[in-house]
Amino acid sequence: MKEKKFKVIKEMIFVSLIFILMAVLVIPIFNSLNYGLDLQGGFEVLYEVKSIDDKDVTKDMVTNTYKTLAKRIDEFGVSEPVITVEGDNKIRVQLAGVTNAEKARESLSKVANLTFRDVDDNLLLTSDVLRAGKAKVTTDQYGKPAVALSIRDNEAFYRATKQVSSNTDESKRMMVIWLDFEEGVDSYEAEKETCGSLESSRCLSAAGVSQAFSSDVIIQGDFTQEEVTELVNLINSGSLPTRLEEVSSKTVAASFGAHSLEKTLVAGVVGVTLIMLFMIAIYHFAGFVSSVVLMIYTVAVFATFWVVGGTLTLPGIAAVVIGIGMAVDANVISFSRIKDELKKGTKLQMAYKLGNKSSFMTIFDSNFTTLIVAIILFIFGETSVKGFATMLVISTIVTMCIMVFLNRYLLGKFVATKYFDDKLNFLIGVKKEEIPDINSKKVEPKLAFSKFDFVKSRKASYIISGIFFIIGIISLVTSGLNLGIDFKGGTSVTLNAGKEISKKELKQDFKTLGYDAYEFTYATDHNIIINLSDSLTKEEVMNTENYFQKKYDAKTDIGVVSNVVKDELIKNAIISVIIASIAIVLYVSFRFTFKFALAGILALFHDVFAIFALFSIFHLEVSSIFIAAVLSIIGYSINDTIVTFDRIRENMKVKYKNKIKTKEQLADVINLSLRQTIARSVITTITTLIPVVSLILLGSHEIITFNLALLFGLIVGVYSSIFTASGLWYDFNKKDVKSTNKKKWYEEELHEKEELTVKGINH
Repeated sequence: MKEKKFKVIKEMIFVSLIFILMAVLVIPIFNSLNYGLDLQGGFEVLYEVKSIDDKDVTKDMVTNTYKTLAKRIDEFGVSEPVITVEGDNKIRVQLAGVTNAEKARESLSKVANLTFRDVDDNLLLTSDVLRAGKAKVTTDQYGKPAVALSIRDNEAFYRATKQVSSNTDESKRMMVIWLDFEEGVDSYEAEKETCGSLESSRCLSAAGVSQAFSSDVIIQGDFTQEEVTELVNLINSGSLPTRLEEVSSKTVAASFGAHSLEKTLVAGVVGVTLIMLFMIAIYHFAGFVSSVVLMIYTVAVFATFWVVGGTLTLPGIAAVVIGIGMAVDANVISFSRIKDELKKGTKLQMAYKLGNKSSFMTIFDSNFTTLIVAIILFIFGETSVKGFATMLVISTIVTMCIMVFLNRYLLGKFVATKYFDDKLNFLIGVKKEEIPDINSKKVEPKLAFSKFDFVKSRKASYIISGIFFIIGIISLVTSGLNLGIDFKGGTSVTLNAGKEISKKELKQDFKTLGYDAYEFTYATDHNIIINLSDSLTKEEVMNTENYFQKKYDAKTDIGVVSNVVKDELIKNAIISVIIASIAIVLYVSFRFTFKFALAGILALFHDVFAIFALFSIFHLEVSSIFIAAVLSIIGYSINDTIVTFDRIRENMKVKYKNKIKTKEQLADVINLSLRQTIARSVITTITTLIPVVSLILLGSHEIITFNLALLFGLIVGVYSSIFTASGLWYDFNKKDVKSTNKKKWYEEELHEKEELTVKGINH
C-alpha cells in the first residue's frame, strides 16, 4: 500500500508541476499574440478595386494593387498589418494600433491613381504608360530636385503628346499629371495655382508640351528634396491604372480595445475556473486531471495561434473560451464510458481501457463535424469571422491531441498505480452501491430516467416544437429580423463621452450632421451605440469624429458597411449554412446511414430556426458574427446527436445483433441509448454554457449577440438531440419493422378454449 501511495504522490507532483508551468506560461504567450482592432484600436478599410477607364479589372491589376498597398502600409510603422484580397476585386486593410486613422486613410487612398490629363481634365493616359517602380529622384537643368519617369509605352505617349502639342490654343498645350484625380471634385483650372504642392493639391505637375515625343520625361517644379522623395515613393508604389473605392471602414479607439480586452479576459478566466470546479465536482480526481489538461490545452491553443501568425480578436477569444467548454466534452464522453463499465462490475484497469476504446470514434466524429463547420466559416467569413474560424480549427485539432491522448496518458498513469482500485468514488465518482456484484445475475447498471419513455414523449416534443414554430413564423413575418448594418448597410457609431448623453440630444446631433439615426443602444451609461441608415464616406466619417470630439470630448468607434459589402455578406451567409448542412449530411451518412443523417439534419434545421425565431421575438440584432454562432451551434448540436446515434448503433449490435424485428425493440434501443447518454449531454451542455453565460454577464458588449445566439442554440440543441433527432429516426425506421403480434379477442377466446382441461383427455 505504501508503494502505491508513493507512486500516486510522485505522479501528483508531476501533474502539479505541469499545472503550475502552464499557469505561468499562459500570460506571456497571450501577451505575445497579435491583437486585432477590437482589442487594441486602429483602423480597417475595405476597398473595391476599379479600373480608371471603366474596363474590367483583371487578377493582375488586383494583385499589383495589393502589392502597392502593402508598400504604403510599411510607412505607417504598424507592427503587424493585415492586408487580404477578398473575392475578385476587393482588398481589406487592417492597421491595428494605428493612432491617426485620418492620416492612414488619406495615405492609402493615394495609391495607384496616377493619370495624365489635359488642362480641361480630359484623361490622356493612365499609369500603365509607365514602367512600374522605375521612377527615381533626379535634378532638372537648373539643378533643382525633380522626378524622372521611365516610359514603357512609347507609342501611346507619342500619340498623347502629339495631341496636346497640336492644340490651336497655345495656353492649352500642357500635360497635367494627377495623383488620385476625382471626377467632379478636382480640376486644373481650380488648382493650377497650387499644382506641384503635394500638401495642398493632388495635381503633381503641369508641363508644357511643344512637340510630340516618345522618351523618358522629368516632372519638375518647385519641389523640395523631401517632396521629390515622397513623390517617387508614391509613383513607384502606385503606378497602376486602377482606383480604390472605399466600401466599408471601421475605426476603433485604443481605449475601446483595451476595455473590451480586459472585460473578455475576466469573463474567460471566470468561465474556465468554473468549468474546472464543475469537472472536479462531477468526476472528482479524474476531473482534477482533466483541469490540468485543460490548462495545457489553453496554452497549446494560444501557442499554435501564435505560431501560425493569427490575429486575436474578440470573437477569437470567445472561440477559445467556448472551445474549452466543448473540448471538455472529449473527457466527459470518455469518463461516462469508463463509469458505465465500472457500473457493470468491470475492474478499473479493464474499465479504463474499454471506456477509452469505445469512446474514441464518438469523439472523433463529433470533432470532425466541428472541423467541417470551422473550415466553411473560414472560407466564407469576413475578417472577424475568419479569426473565430481559425481559432475554432486550432481548438478542434488541439482537442484531439491534448484533451484525448494527453488526458488518457496522465489519468492512465494514476490508474496504473492500482491505488484507486478500491477508491472509485474518489477517482471518478462511482459509489460502491452503484457497482453490482460480479457473481450475481444482474450486472446492468441503474440508469437515469429508467421509467421515462423518450419514444412515446416524442409526439409531445413535436407539438411543443410545432407551437414554437408557429410563434416563430408569426414573429418573423410581422416583426422580421433586427438586421445590423452588416446585413442592411449603413453606419454604426459607438460613442464614449465620459458622461451620459440623452437620446434626445444625440438625435438632434445627428440631425444637425444630416444623418438618419434610427437606433440607440446604451451598452453602459457612457457607451452608446447609434445605427445610421446612411453609409458614410471617408470625409463624413472624419467630420462625425471631429464633431463629437469638439462637442463632447468624445471618442468614437465608427463602422461603415456599403450595399456592396452587405450583399456579399448575405450571399456568403446563405452559402455557408447550405454547404455546412450538406457536408454534415454526407459525413453522417458515410459514418452511419442516410436515415441517421436525415434525422440529424432536420434536428439541426429545427435548432437554426429556433435561434432565428428567438432573435426575432426578442428583437436582438443579427450581425455577421451571428452567422458564426449559428454555424457553431450546427457543429455543436450535431456533436450531441452523433453521441446518441453512436450509442443507438452500438446497442442495436450488442443487444439485438442488428436485427430489430419489432417497433418495441426499436423503441427499446432508443430509450436505452438516451438513458445511457442523457447525463453526458446535460453535463457537456453545462460545461459549454458556463463560459457562454460568463461572457454574457462579464464580457464585452461587442459580442453579446454572438453569445446570446450560442446560449439559445445550446439549450435548444440539447433538447433536439434528446427528443427530436432520436424521435425522427424512430419514425423513419418504424415502417421497416412490425409491432409485436397481439392476439385478437377471438384468438384469445380460442386459446382459452384450447387450454380447457377435460378429465380423461388432457388432465
